[in-house]
Amino acid sequence: MTKITASMVAELRSKTGAGMMDCKKALSETAGDFEKAIDLLRKKGLSAAAKKSGRTAAEGLVIVAGSGAAGAVVEVNAETDFVAKNDAFVNFATKIAELVVGEKPENMEALLALPFPGTGRSVAEEQVHQISTIGENINIRRFERQEANNGIIESYVHGAGKIGVMLALQSDKADNASVQAVARQLAMHIAAAAPQYLRREDVPAEVIDKEKEFMRAKALESGKPEKILDKIISGQIDKYFGEICLLEQAFVVDPDLKINALLEKTAKEVGADINLIDYVRYQLGEGIEKKGCDFATEVAEMTKG
Repeated sequence: MTKITASMVAELRSKTGAGMMDCKKALSETAGDFEKAIDLLRKKGLSAAAKKSGRTAAEGLVIVAGSGAAGAVVEVNAETDFVAKNDAFVNFATKIAELVVGEKPENMEALLALPFPGTGRSVAEEQVHQISTIGENINIRRFERQEANNGIIESYVHGAGKIGVMLALQSDKADNASVQAVARQLAMHIAAAAPQYLRREDVPAEVIDKEKEFMRAKALESGKPEKILDKIISGQIDKYFGEICLLEQAFVVDPDLKINALLEKTAKEVGADINLIDYVRYQLGEGIEKKGCDFATEVAEMTKG
C-alpha cells in the first residue's frame, strides 16, 4: 500500500485548492495516484469549492439561537442576497447557531471541528459541501455565545437577518413580564442605535484622547479662548459618551429617558436590581470590503462569447 506523505498532500492541495483532509483522503482512495486523486476531488466538487472560497462573500445572514439563560449570534456569509434566502443556506446557518449554543466552542477552529448534525461530516466539511451544492462561497465569519446566570438572554433580528442583537440581563426577577419586556426593547434599541460600548469605562483611553484632540482643534478653529477649552471639552466628551455608550444613550422609545435610567425605573417597579451584563450587535457584512465586480457581473462575464 502506498504511503501517503505530508508532501504529497501539500502538493495535491496546491494543485486543487481542496482541504488538507480531503486531499489526504483522495490520495488514500487512489493509492497515491495524483491524476486519479485530482479527478476524484473534482467529482466530489471539492476542487471547485476551494476555488469559490476565494471570492468575496459579504451577503448572507445574521442568525440568533437559544433562549432562557444561553444564546448565540452567528454571521454566515454568501456572495449574493439570493442565496441568503435559499432554504439550504438558512438551514445551514441556523444549525451553526444552534451548535454554538449547545456545544460552546471556544473559537472558530473548535466550531469547524464539531460534527454537523445528521450528515456524518464535520462543520468544515459541511461548509465545503454547501459551497459545492449551492455554487457560491459560503463563510462562517464570526460568532459569540452568552450566558446569564440568574438572568435571561434576549435577542432580536432586524431586516431579515441584516442585523442581529443579543444581550445578557441579570435580575432576581428575570421571569417578570416587565423585565422581559424591557430586555426586548433594549435589544431593539441596540439594533437601532448601534452603541459601540456598554459603559464609558469600556472606552479605550486612546479613543477618548483622540476625540478630545479633535474637539480641541475644532474649538480653537472656531475662535474659542484657550482658557475655557477644558470646560468646553468636558461638556462635549459627556455628550460623546451619550452617543457611543449604551447605558448613557437616550432610549429610542422615549428620548427623554436614558438607558441606565430606564433600568433603574424598571428595577424600582419590580422590586429587584436589573443589571445589563453585556451585549453584542452584528451587522451583516460590516468591515468586509466588497470588490467592484459583483457575483452577478462575474457570471455574466463568464457566459459571454
